Amino acid sequence: MALEHANDANFESLLGSGITLVDFWASWCGPCRMFGPIFEEVSEKIKDVKFVKFEIDESNRRTPAKYGIRSIPSVLAFRGGELIEARTGLMDEETLTQWVNELKGA
Repeated sequence: MALEHANDANFESLLGSGITLVDFWASWCGPCRMFGPIFEEVSEKIKDVKFVKFEIDESNRRTPAKYGIRSIPSVLAFRGGELIEARTGLMDEETLTQWVNELKGA
C-alpha cells in the first residue's frame, strides 16, 4: 500500500477500516527527517497496513491538538478509525516492523 499524506481536511477519511499508522512530523525536526525513510521503507514491506504521513505546520494544527501531539516524531496507530496506541520518538526499522506485527496480531 502506498504511503499517503494527510492534513486537517482529509485526516478522518484516510483512517479506513483496518490498521492505519500515522507519522506526525515536521520538516524542521531532525529526528523526523531520520525516521521518514524508515517509515516509508516499512510501508513498502507491509502491504496490509495503511501508512500515513501528517506534516505539522501552520495550516494543520487541529488534528495534532485533538490527539495531544506534543512531541515529534509521534506515530499513532488506529484500528477501524479508533486510536489504539501511540509511540513517540525515533524508531529503527526493526522496532517499527515488530510493533506493526504486534498490532496486526492483537
